[in-house]
Amino acid sequence: MKATPLLLAALFASIAHAEDIRQLPPKDLNGYFPFNPPSSLSEWDERKDYVRRQILVAEGLWPMPTKTPLNPVIHGKVEGDGFTVEKVYFESAPGFYVTGSLWKPKVIQGKVPAVMFAHGHWQDARLSLTEPQKVREEIAIGAERFEKGGKSIFQALCVQLARMGCIVWQWDMLSDSDSVQIPREVVHRFDKQRPEMNTTENWGLFSAQAESNLQSIMGLQTLNAVRGLDFLLSLPEVDPKRTAITGASGGGTQTMLLAAIDDRIQLSFPCVMVSTSMQGGCTCENASLLRIGTGNVEFAGLFAPKPQGMNSADDWTKEMATKGFPDLQKLYGTFGKKDNVFLLRGEHFKHNYNAVTRSAFYTFVNKHFKLGQPSPVIEQDYEPLTAEQLTVWDDKHPAPKAGDPEFERTLLKWFTEDTKKQLESADAEKVLRPAIEVVIGRTYDQAGSVEWELKDKQDRGEHLEMTGTLKNTTHGEEINVAWLYPKNWNGRVVIWLDDNGKSGLQNDDVKKLVAAGSAVVGADLLFQGEKETRVVKNPREFAGYTHGYNHALFAQRVHDVLSLVSFLRNTKVGSHPNPKTVCLAAFGPQTGPIATAALALLPGAIDRAAIDTHGFRFGKVLSYRDPMFLPGGSKYLDLPGFLKLAGPCALWLKGEGKKLPVTAQAFLLD
Repeated sequence: MKATPLLLAALFASIAHAEDIRQLPPKDLNGYFPFNPPSSLSEWDERKDYVRRQILVAEGLWPMPTKTPLNPVIHGKVEGDGFTVEKVYFESAPGFYVTGSLWKPKVIQGKVPAVMFAHGHWQDARLSLTEPQKVREEIAIGAERFEKGGKSIFQALCVQLARMGCIVWQWDMLSDSDSVQIPREVVHRFDKQRPEMNTTENWGLFSAQAESNLQSIMGLQTLNAVRGLDFLLSLPEVDPKRTAITGASGGGTQTMLLAAIDDRIQLSFPCVMVSTSMQGGCTCENASLLRIGTGNVEFAGLFAPKPQGMNSADDWTKEMATKGFPDLQKLYGTFGKKDNVFLLRGEHFKHNYNAVTRSAFYTFVNKHFKLGQPSPVIEQDYEPLTAEQLTVWDDKHPAPKAGDPEFERTLLKWFTEDTKKQLESADAEKVLRPAIEVVIGRTYDQAGSVEWELKDKQDRGEHLEMTGTLKNTTHGEEINVAWLYPKNWNGRVVIWLDDNGKSGLQNDDVKKLVAAGSAVVGADLLFQGEKETRVVKNPREFAGYTHGYNHALFAQRVHDVLSLVSFLRNTKVGSHPNPKTVCLAAFGPQTGPIATAALALLPGAIDRAAIDTHGFRFGKVLSYRDPMFLPGGSKYLDLPGFLKLAGPCALWLKGEGKKLPVTAQAFLLD
């Protein structure tokens, strides 16, 4: 008898046992997120393209929601010493209002720079003033300079930049100041699933369906930032070649993300958030898929080689000077622009955007936008405005209904319908495939190197029965498998996926395939049989805390299928050929959809597939702990979207409303 690829693999493989890394506790936002800079620009271009796409997909911005009219309203102009400020609101999506203050130099000549200023978790940031005693304490430690101007870090920055000749858009994060449509309890304090919002239709934020459609607070905030830049660039005085964004804490998160995805930003200064440590603790700073295999330092790296500054403080950024920033310098150096990235050391201050940090930002802007100010730029005092002078809403401009759950449902419904309309007419290879690659998190080309370790072999007369482990040495994963190998092997291998794992090989249909000369392999997919998926220790019931850092179980099981196919197609052992034909068969309520998703990522690698989907739809899954839950699963036309990409191969498909002329067994034997 000729030696088979499987037996030869068993003879030559010498693999040290290594536990599947997926058995370890899932990663959370407090993990370690190093950035490994590329060795060449071509390598970085490929990586940058993927991570940027990952951000857009994770935040529900692939494809970008239709840009409907902003319908901006600008009113209530206030004259100050060297500046003016106006009240603004516009619609980032129909009926969804962005509110804020538009600061301008008192005298504008020609085109001037524009700065976007995102705030973090300072409640009522744009409208509130700090108590005098707290300001004096800040002055005493060197964090602030003035008793008046130190009352608002937000007004101080806007006033100074306007006096320097910049237009500044300082807008409200969701649930803050004049942004009232989604309540703070939802935006920042969400902790328990809301049964009335967790439905298959008319769902709300944080529900399984919102996650399945990649609808999140973080995504809404980033969309507001994109539309805010649209608004700024619509102003005739703005110089589109001198646009900047800055912000601290949660505003730093928004800064690095908008800078990463929108090429119109020319200078970025994210404060107290670029770190290899904690990545952002709030529900508004996390989204499913967002930081799997990446993190904030790499997000900042996406802006290279354009000018970028950041700071460290006595918080999670305190090690930035030795962990993270040197890697950003190396990346910038690869572009020949090492001096374009800057770190302000400030570990003697707590989490902040204080006068010292603001001065560093002014000086950075002054240098790169050539404003002609004496350097370093030192902030000047001013008279703070009251909340009444800044608030957007009044009798002539009434506020929308606050905290209306029906608005929340209506808004998400609009995004769902808009996405569906775009995707139904989109080029599947240009839009669907790139998105699904992110949703699953691995392509066939990235399946990795897989090796075989034999555990047991039994001679059953007409065939051999072998059990062992497939070890994906690239990704540190293991799959327990069983093989039925006929002694009259015809060169065909059938991957038989069963809801019962490899024990599913013990049925009459499999025996007939083996008797006809086909080798059949069965596998225990990751955590097969578990009724509920693992989550991180964070007690808040938000999928993004787990799935923002770890692949969903459904996706990991698809990875197992990719590993199986990679082993069959790519593992060369001695001079023996690989299988002539590789087939995929899956008929269970769980394995049928898994095989369908895998098929979309295996173009040309599967010759023949027989699948029963059981009519499964991600849109029917109502728990983010369900093993069939997949962030983004519904968004991209659900399972039919995966099927659009499932070629080229001969396909027998049950469960999708089609009559089949032959049985699955006859199809596989053909």
